[in-house]
Amino acid sequence: MTATTWEYATVPLITHATKQILDQWGADGWELVQVVPGPAGSDNLVAYLKRATS
Repeated sequence: MTATTWEYATVPLITHATKQILDQWGADGWELVQVVPGPAGSDNLVAYLKRATS
């Protein structure tokens, strides 16, 4: 049995377009892992995503 390998992405989220951004990444096979405040303050969010490599 082979272990799953993952690739990761970090994506800045625009507050008024969060759903559209996440829907697009999800359509490309990415799974949302976590959303955290960005380095510039709590108004800026960063999404961490992963997907299995083929």
